[in-house]
Amino acid sequence: MTLEPTHMTAADWQPLRDLGFDDQGLLEAAHVIAIFNYFPRLADCFGLVPDPQVRQAGVTGVPLKPVGS
Repeated sequence: MTLEPTHMTAADWQPLRDLGFDDQGLLEAAHVIAIFNYFPRLADCFGLVPDPQVRQAGVTGVPLKPVGS
């Protein structure tokens, strides 16, 4: 879906159907995939960069502390 969305076929969705996804579940998965593809492109076009603490959390896997803690 990410690289060649116009080439998607029913067979591409079958592994998810085999896991129990129905049409609604597939639609939700498609929305999540689309959003994950959209937001980095939007951030790139505006030259946005993550906060250094957010970037570090992504690299180390250590969660950020809640504000005020």
